[in-house]
Parts: sequence; structure tokens; C-alpha cells
Amino acid sequence: MRPGLILKLSSPDHPGIVAKIASYVASHSGNLTEFSQFSDQLGKKFFARLEIDTSGLDVTVEDFKTGFGTLGRSLGATWHFRELPYKMRTAVLVTKTDHCLNEILLRTELGELPIEITSLIGNRDNCARIAERAGLPFHHVEMDGPLREKGFTEIQDLLRAQNVELIVLARFMQILPDSFCQEFSGRIINIHHSFLPAFIGANPYKQAHERGVKLIGATCHYVTADLDGGPIIEQEVERVSHFHSPNDLARLGRHCERAALAKGIRYHVHDRTIIDDHRAIVFPD
Repeated sequence: MRPGLILKLSSPDHPGIVAKIASYVASHSGNLTEFSQFSDQLGKKFFARLEIDTSGLDVTVEDFKTGFGTLGRSLGATWHFRELPYKMRTAVLVTKTDHCLNEILLRTELGELPIEITSLIGNRDNCARIAERAGLPFHHVEMDGPLREKGFTEIQDLLRAQNVELIVLARFMQILPDSFCQEFSGRIINIHHSFLPAFIGANPYKQAHERGVKLIGATCHYVTADLDGGPIIEQEVERVSHFHSPNDLARLGRHCERAALAKGIRYHVHDRTIIDDHRAIVFPD
């Protein structure tokens, strides 16, 4: 892979932004291999994601990034550079269910997700054998009853020690404390079924079957203190018919969860998302 940079940028929208950015890249002999943009007419905001081939730069990569600051500030922009290639340090939190975890491991092994899994962390030990087979550390953290607060403190200590950039809740069945969400804001991804808030609690697929739902799906989103209300990254849906049993709904739901979570992680680790208040701007690949 050629050396390169990913640039994510958001700013107030006004004429000439694209030309100014492209001109800066060209002025240093950089080559734009991708330029995705979105002008929000309602919010008067501009969002962009660029990939830049830096193999022919006439300055160092550090000087290129530093020099961009003059332009970025003149645009009133917020921006972020990432050097290519890279692997994002990622911790995966689990409970009992393993289908989302297995999807992450498979796609990582196939090279679809540029991540380095630092460890698996579970409030149950059901996934310990999967971690062992994958050659990954597994941390079993007791969180039942009065141990909940201590457990979350232990998890936060593990995440800090592992210097993680991304935390994936792969069907981790615990509600994160507000302080946890704030510390790792914009770096926690979760998955949930599409029935929320319609069918909350035990056995939502049985509830959905009884109500004769016609669509089933899953939502991948960033985690905030607003339970299951963070910015949406990706959603998947399957049509349901009258002959589908509750087990069929669960099967279709698992498929949606795996697909939505895998895409959500991919968009995040490839810097294809920009969080804008309560929503995520996503530039699909």
C-alpha cells in the first residue's frame, strides 16, 4: 500500500471550500485518490473525507499536516488526519451471545477490518474459549449486583492500559455508566435490534411474532448516555412473513446484527464517519 493520509473535515459551508482544499494538496504535489463531500443545506455545514497519496509530496508528511492548519483555521474547520496504513486498537466487550463477536473475528482475519484486537472483555465467561482459539486475551469481569460499579471501573482501567481507540459492544448486555460514555465519547459502537422501543425486555422476537411485524432489522450506533439513542452509523433490514416463527425472527435478527455491526465498524475504522451532534455523517465505500 502506498503511503497516504485520510483527512476528515467539517466546517461552515461557503463557496470555494473544495477548490481551496484541492489546491492545497496539489501545491505540495499530493494526489487526491478520493474526495467525498456533503453540503448540508439545512444546517449550513460542509463535511468531507479525502484520501491523499503522499508518495510524491514535496514536503514531509508532518509539514504537510501542519501547513494545512492555516487553511483549516481560515475555513473555521475542525479536521483530523490519519496516516496510512494503520490498524486501530480495538477492545471487544461481550456477554453470552457470540454471533457478533465471530463476525468481527472473521472479517478481521480476512483483512476487511484494519483493527488490532487488544482483548475480549466479558461479564460472563461464555466467550473465553473463542478468545483462546483466536489467540486473544480474555478478561472475565464480575458485574452482578453490588459488583457492577467495581466491574465498570475495572473495565475502564483495562481499556486505558490497552490504549484502545475503539470499543465494540458485541452484544454486551450491560448499560454503560454516563462517566464511561463521556470518557470514550465517539469511540464506542453498539448494536441493537430494530424493535426498540416497541418491544423492550425479555424475548422481543416472541413479542414481535405475536404482533405480526413485517420488517426486522438492526441498528449500529455510537454509544452516548442516551440509551440506544446515539448517532446511527448503519442499519440493516429483512422482510418478515406470516410463516416465520419466533426462531426465524431471531435468525434474521442475528443476520442483520452481524451485517450492520461489521459495516459500522468498517466505516468507523476507515474514518468514514463524522459525528454531527445527534447524527453521524457517513461516507460509504
